[in-house]
Amino acid sequence: MKKNTVKLVLNYLGRYKLLLALSLLLSAASVICSLYVPILIGDAIDVIIEKGNVDFAVLKTLLPQAAIFVCASALTLWITTTINNAITFRVVRDVREEAFEKITRIPISYLDSKDNGDIVSRMISDVDQFSDGLLMGFSQFFTGIVTIIGTLICMLLKSPLIALVVVVLTPISLLLARFIASRTYNMFQLQASVRGEQTAVIDEMVGNRKLITAFAHEEEALQQFDAVNDRLTQASLRATFFSSLTNPSTRLINNSVYAVVTLIGAYSVIGHTLSIGSLSALLGYAGQYAKPFNEISGVITELQNALACAARVFEFISYEWEEPLHEDVTVFQPEGGVTAEHVAFSYRPERPLIKDLNINVKPGSMIALVGPTGCGKTTLINLLMRFYDVGAGSLRIDGTDVRSIPRPLLRKQFGMVLQETWLASGTIRDNICMGKPDATEEEMIAAAKASHAHSFIRRLPNGYDTKVTAGGDELSAGQRQLLCITRVMLCLPPMLILDEATSSIDTRTELKIQDAFATMMNGRTTFIVAHRLSTIQNADCILVMKDGDIIEQGSHEELLARDGFYKKLVLAGQNS
Repeated sequence: MKKNTVKLVLNYLGRYKLLLALSLLLSAASVICSLYVPILIGDAIDVIIEKGNVDFAVLKTLLPQAAIFVCASALTLWITTTINNAITFRVVRDVREEAFEKITRIPISYLDSKDNGDIVSRMISDVDQFSDGLLMGFSQFFTGIVTIIGTLICMLLKSPLIALVVVVLTPISLLLARFIASRTYNMFQLQASVRGEQTAVIDEMVGNRKLITAFAHEEEALQQFDAVNDRLTQASLRATFFSSLTNPSTRLINNSVYAVVTLIGAYSVIGHTLSIGSLSALLGYAGQYAKPFNEISGVITELQNALACAARVFEFISYEWEEPLHEDVTVFQPEGGVTAEHVAFSYRPERPLIKDLNINVKPGSMIALVGPTGCGKTTLINLLMRFYDVGAGSLRIDGTDVRSIPRPLLRKQFGMVLQETWLASGTIRDNICMGKPDATEEEMIAAAKASHAHSFIRRLPNGYDTKVTAGGDELSAGQRQLLCITRVMLCLPPMLILDEATSSIDTRTELKIQDAFATMMNGRTTFIVAHRLSTIQNADCILVMKDGDIIEQGSHEELLARDGFYKKLVLAGQNS
């Protein structure tokens, strides 16, 4: 899993090869400038022979050169850091764009199986953690690799023996860092997973605040959050503690290397095989050689955390689902005929829901779906809209299998008004014109008048330009539903789905809207999911569902005359 994550990260980085090449080039320039400074300082030390015997002419040449190389190193390092920032945040932008695009295309079945908070956590928190780790990795690795290679070359030129000692001892710190890192990766994966759980709990508590308050569930909610928060604390402490062992352990080894270089260099100076200036340069190189290892070990916590978070993001982005058929239809303008032949479907394989569904709906018909809760009414709507695909059999619109129609193209043929209203953050105008962005002002107002929403919209502070938050909590439930009805009336697609579309509207307004619905449904195939049976008595055909099957179908009068399950539902509704 970790190797796959690193490979995916490298694939994203590969999109910016020119910037990467420029960053490496400038990193090399920065390191070369910094490596030349100890040579100049060493030469300057060697011309300070004794009191009264200092070659000031040489010093006046060497010290300005050292200052120039120091400034050049700092400038190139700053430019490199700027480029690394650009690469990092462009990669993060690409990851977030692909993740959000995945949300718009991924089947509803996948989203239904995940907590909303966990998905949000992957896109926000996990990507942020990945960004921080990637940025720190760039800052250390690019310059670090060049520094290690450069210092080794310089030490080989000055003293092959000291260079050999450094090369032999340094891998110990690398092996130690790798040993610790390999055991902390799973800890950071657990930390990221629990963080996702915590986000899901917070999202649930905020989204259902009224319900929690109404049932005095605050104490239980707090206990639930405390439990997740405690687990996150334990996972974070454990991961951070073990990963933090890396830095002091590698520093101990690298400092030991520095001490060995000092000891061997001192004996070489005494034996006149090495000058004091050369020893000074070697000590500088030993410190620079150890610095990348110390820095990398210092950010090992961030790197491990970043890879664990990246794995969660890439798991979401890389999720693939099997399409039953190729979506090869490019033009689709149905009249509204719907047929289902031996359709079978279940949300879970062990719990069959629809076993053998057969229907034949003529274009322009008004079809009502009735039955007890859980009988499959909403499931049939989900299959029509391709929120889910059928498990067996075929579902066709005008003879075309819905699985061969691209989802966006198919869904444009349906207008949905659900019992659960949904408004996006924006203006009233934005919400109404969501399905038809190019609608004129006159078309929008005509649709609002037809749905009886125009009167309350005019009374809002800014009319159609009044802003609402996501969910539209500033409006009443009835007003939100009127806006959802207006949205469909503006588009007027060839087929309609109404799931208790007037459940939150007062009786007086509902009577008015029924007339508007009658006009809207004229000539359009309409599926009505009904809970109040009084609203579907004029349907062309009523499908009575039970346990995923259609057990009765016919008009209201025909079904009453049969004295079957439908009549029992009607009588139960009258007595309730």
